Amino acid sequence: MKHGLILIDIQNDYFTGGKMALVGMDEAANNAKKLLDKFRKAKLPIFHVQHISNRKGAAFFLPDTKGVKIHESVAPIPNEIVVQKNFPNSFRDTSLLNHLNDATIEEVVICGAMSHMCVDATTRAAFDLGYNCVVIEDACATRNLQHKDKVVEAENVHAAFMAALAVLYAKVISLNDFKLTVA
Repeated sequence: MKHGLILIDIQNDYFTGGKMALVGMDEAANNAKKLLDKFRKAKLPIFHVQHISNRKGAAFFLPDTKGVKIHESVAPIPNEIVVQKNFPNSFRDTSLLNHLNDATIEEVVICGAMSHMCVDATTRAAFDLGYNCVVIEDACATRNLQHKDKVVEAENVHAAFMAALAVLYAKVISLNDFKLTVA
């Protein structure tokens, strides 16, 4: 089965000092870097997804800012594809599906941010498009959420979304449990 790596929104605004710093982003990016290195070593297709906010009133990932840039820890190299998106689902109004089809990808390995938003939306869309999906849970990050008067801690947000994806949409595993098989 041919694997492709999708790194979602590992961008400067999600790190400390950014406009939307996430809980555990440094650890997630470190694991994403290790995953990226495995794919580079195996010479397998890599797809970087970069969110650019074009929504009125957006507060982060603004065009032409330092925050919108892909973080240096996982910066693309010349032969890697960068897909720019404006919605949580990395397939919506982008070229991602065409790139995956052109590379004859059967299984997508997904990591990035935010667990409850773009990772979730992209994984569900990939499954609906017929891909086998693997989510590397410790290479994803999120933030605290609030619902009415209750704060939901990032750890619980992440766990709930990983648990939901694992029911049907993806194999959800840690980086240590991921074994890359090259055909």
